[in-house]
Amino acid sequence: MSRMVLLLMVLGVVGPVSQPSWAEFKAGAAFRTVNPDPLLPVTGGAGGTSPAEKQVGDLTVRALVMEQDGTRVAIVAADFLGFPKVLGDKARAQVKGIPPENILIGVTHCHSAPDCYGFVNRDGTCTADLNYLDTVCARMAEAVNEAVAKLEPASVKIATDKAKGKIAYNYYAPQLYDPRMNVLQCVSKSGKPIATLINYASHPEIIGADQGMLSPDFCGPLYDRVAAQGGGIGIYMNSAQGGMVTADCRDANGGRDIRTWEECVRIGELMADEALRIVVPAPVKENPPMMCAATTIEFPVASELMRMILKSSPLNYNKDDETQIKTQLNVINLAGAQMLTIPGEALPNIGYYLKRKMYGDNNFLFGLTNDAFGYILVKEDWMSFDRYNYVSRTSLGELTGDLLIEQALKFVDSLPRPVKE
Repeated sequence: MSRMVLLLMVLGVVGPVSQPSWAEFKAGAAFRTVNPDPLLPVTGGAGGTSPAEKQVGDLTVRALVMEQDGTRVAIVAADFLGFPKVLGDKARAQVKGIPPENILIGVTHCHSAPDCYGFVNRDGTCTADLNYLDTVCARMAEAVNEAVAKLEPASVKIATDKAKGKIAYNYYAPQLYDPRMNVLQCVSKSGKPIATLINYASHPEIIGADQGMLSPDFCGPLYDRVAAQGGGIGIYMNSAQGGMVTADCRDANGGRDIRTWEECVRIGELMADEALRIVVPAPVKENPPMMCAATTIEFPVASELMRMILKSSPLNYNKDDETQIKTQLNVINLAGAQMLTIPGEALPNIGYYLKRKMYGDNNFLFGLTNDAFGYILVKEDWMSFDRYNYVSRTSLGELTGDLLIEQALKFVDSLPRPVKE
């Protein structure tokens, strides 16, 4: 409040300065387990699948639904490597009461879960189980529908800070990653958290696809810890973790990776503790304004590998044109924060740039959301270094990063700015 307004109030010239009054905000959350029975092969990338002989932890699909002034949005996280739009649309079609374009479906990018892409192995076989994928879509819709049914008046807390401790690093260049963790917590009117959403960049690949183990990796212990600490239902939305931001499971000498379930527990619990440390002291925002917008963007498919995956998968991607692919981009404005989806694994420099050009007090990037088209890097990085050969081959092409930046920021600039208090 300005000194002049305060002086006029004291003199009785003007009345009290009122804050904007927004419609009631509501939130609800739910999850479902999606463990395959019997076990299915697991995948860590475009190289195909490997058999799983045992399971540690539960694979889940999790949904946070928010509603304000006629706008209803669902944010969904699934414990898979990727979840293509062709599957996401099957889940969206089974959801009641939310426009399909307002259902944002992302993945944790777990490397020890069944294949949702329909990768074809070198011998021409595909180990994706289409019946299992249909079940996952149905359970995902169940989680969203339950979250809708559980909607209740709520407030939000939003905060950003550097996550402390030995959590993540860049395998290619250890310090080139974003240590900032964004946290959104929805809190019931009784003061009990409904859900805690953690937005952070790291590959859940401690277990990987080569140990014969099906597992949610560090995301399972993260969710368990959030719940045990009273944070409600945990939801992990990955960020710009491409090329190659991963869990810091290096041993004390910084050499050998500790690829055990115990290390998943250490990192997952540390992430949960850091998320709660960051969000607990954040101010409570009552009835925050919320907006959700969607647009369609298009990318050329220049990579022969990606064309082969799109053409040979039994999921029937993009049957009409193998040289172009379209996907959905979303922006959410909530309580001064802004959230942008990315349909793949953007490299950290792209993530930093997008956050710097966005308009929120807290800028969230939901990576691998609405689609998962491999790595996203700018033309200056594409095939420029030996380290980037793999990420370049498993991208749509040289122009993907530049097109994403251009189209995403054009969309962001076309929308109303987040309402800041």
